Amino acid sequence: MSIRYKCSEELLERALRTIPLGSQTFSKSKTQIPYGVSPFFVEHADGAKFWDVDGNEYLDFTNALACVTLGYRDLDVDNAVRTQMENGVTFSLPHQLEMEVAEVLVDLIPCAEKVRFAKNGTDATSGAIRVSRAYTGRERVAVCGYHGWQDWYIGSTTRDLGVPKAVKALTHPFTYNNAVSLKQLFDTYPGEFAAVILEPLSGAFPENGFLDKVRTMVSEHGALLVFDETVTGFRVSLGGAQELFGVTPDLATFGKGIANGYPLSALVGKAEYMDVVEKIFFSGTFGGETLSLAAAKAVLNKLRKEPVLQTLKARGERLLAGVNQLIAEFAMPDLLSVCGHPSWSFLVFKDAPSCTSWEAKTYFMQEMFKRGVFTIGAQTLSYAHTDAHITQLLVAYKEVFGQLAQLARAGELQSKLECEPLVPLFRPR
Repeated sequence: MSIRYKCSEELLERALRTIPLGSQTFSKSKTQIPYGVSPFFVEHADGAKFWDVDGNEYLDFTNALACVTLGYRDLDVDNAVRTQMENGVTFSLPHQLEMEVAEVLVDLIPCAEKVRFAKNGTDATSGAIRVSRAYTGRERVAVCGYHGWQDWYIGSTTRDLGVPKAVKALTHPFTYNNAVSLKQLFDTYPGEFAAVILEPLSGAFPENGFLDKVRTMVSEHGALLVFDETVTGFRVSLGGAQELFGVTPDLATFGKGIANGYPLSALVGKAEYMDVVEKIFFSGTFGGETLSLAAAKAVLNKLRKEPVLQTLKARGERLLAGVNQLIAEFAMPDLLSVCGHPSWSFLVFKDAPSCTSWEAKTYFMQEMFKRGVFTIGAQTLSYAHTDAHITQLLVAYKEVFGQLAQLARAGELQSKLECEPLVPLFRPR
């Protein structure tokens, strides 16, 4: 048992008796975080940092899987939630916060004319697919990116155990920045697609008019275009990636940073399509839960009044420049690259002759955690990150990248692992 992570490992052993994988979230479990060199339970957080149950402090660049945009315990959000808590949380009738937050979303998001709230991104994307199928009378769906755990999507991935074959047969992946791959689906199943859903921005930016081509093809096919903006919403632009790139979908889904860590997601879209919600069943007891809506209202007000997104972009650009400089300094483009938007970017580990990408990533996490930086490979910024925090991250990177490059070239990286390496189980993107 690790001395540094003794309490974490004891709690994990206890949790595994009652909770599959010891966590409610796949990406926070022992499948994604190497056992023996990692924290598994958090005690508290503030700003850009959290403290694990062993008392170790971390500068956090995961930010609760990108759902914390302003930083932990943001004062404006906390005050809004405390005020609403005094009036109640969930009621026997709707609360006016539902329409107030919906009105803000309609004002900010290009495609939004009406709104339906839910709790997780999966809720919203599944609602979008049901609306699309009901509106078009068709059943097939084309997917590109990660869209949640429901059967209609996850059946198209390697994590498809338990999904009926009949459901899997209706979902068809296509390749980002490859419009031809989508056209081939339309040609193979003419007039059969209800929806095309994609993340408009993930590890790569759209190239050669990709989103415009998709928009045109989807319209010509008679399907609905859905942008999954669960992460990009209120991170890359106030109106999401659709505003950033000037391509308007028919429906869009939002979540993650909409409420700075409070559970809330939204399906938005043009009234013609959203009115179908009155005919299908997309309803939940907690869709109008007011603490999350109060948090969302405070978040959206802050995003409009303060340079939150501009700050994320500027600090992210400095970070990306620093990472690329270090990759060049240590001559390691064969081991590592970086991609994504400045506010939400990724380190991409590569297989090398002496080590696998998973061994390299495990070593990276092992060493970053020792240095008090929590990252699982993503560089997810919050408004609480300062220039000094970016410097701290780059200093840690310089040490770890240098060691990684040296060990990989010498064929000694495996001998420096203090745990079993991570193994590929499920790649969402």
